[in-house]
Amino acid sequence: MVVLLTAARPKHEYHISVTKINYNSSQKTLEISIRAFTDDLEKGLSQANGNRRILLRNGDENNPLVDKYLRKHFALADPERKLRTFSYIGKEEEADATWLYLEVPFQGDPDGWVMKNELLMEAFDDQVNMVNAKWGDDRKTYLFKKGKSVQAL
Repeated sequence: MVVLLTAARPKHEYHISVTKINYNSSQKTLEISIRAFTDDLEKGLSQANGNRRILLRNGDENNPLVDKYLRKHFALADPERKLRTFSYIGKEEEADATWLYLEVPFQGDPDGWVMKNELLMEAFDDQVNMVNAKWGDDRKTYLFKKGKSVQAL
């Protein structure tokens, strides 16, 4: 009898990402971390790259693909509706999830800013992207889903 062991990730019945936004007043930046199920992110990246199978691992060479994917599906605009360019810092795999790290120059008040967060919505109809934002002592939570992927902060 032959038994094959694989590094398969456990399946899950829901599709959610959690984004944390923290204002770093000393650096005048928004520090953004996005946590998504690795298998979901791999599916989204694979679909975005002609269905070529993309596997994410620490130390892999997929950062350019992740950066390109994020620039298509995640954006911030200031009150004048000018897109604010983020810096993609990198990614980190952890158990069944992948953390994505971004940084955006930021000054002033978040009022009037707009966010697009349609990560993985092309891959999963039930995808929900939760955003927890912290501006000093103020904390807010936003839910992004199909039909509601752009919101004012």
